Amino acid sequence: MALKLGKVTAVYPGSFDPITYGHLDLITRGAILFDKLVVAVLRNAAKEPLFTVEEREAMLREVVKDCLNVEVDSFDGLLVDYAARKGATVLLRGIRAISDYEYELQMALMNRRLRPEIETVFLMAGEAYSFLSSRLVKEVIALGGDISGLVPPVVEARLRQRVLGK
Repeated sequence: MALKLGKVTAVYPGSFDPITYGHLDLITRGAILFDKLVVAVLRNAAKEPLFTVEEREAMLREVVKDCLNVEVDSFDGLLVDYAARKGATVLLRGIRAISDYEYELQMALMNRRLRPEIETVFLMAGEAYSFLSSRLVKEVIALGGDISGLVPPVVEARLRQRVLGK
């Protein structure tokens, strides 16, 4: 097998509704590992997100503005087709707990079958964020709980406005 040298572009896909410090942890670590990291917001009409794709992209751009090799984009359709269009050879996925692994493994194997030239790389969530999900953040704020330290301040402000009208 011949070794291919060159710039490596990775895609980190997700709903990011909203972006959490867990997501940001993976983004900053991915930005170190890869020459270019595309953070791609999934456009999924079947889900009812709290924020529009455009709002999520804007929040992402705000919190990653200092990561010069990170691009924010959105996509629909098959992730591997999108990655190929972006020239990516890696899909970056985060794993928080063993329960994530089964789903992520199935997705990685299907993606490999569809596009064998694109590898999936798993990063373990940082210990401080291994419990954190967008769903939990939305539930906590809706019930009047404190989400500081779970999401960046710009995201917290938008959540307070959207969920609590404050």
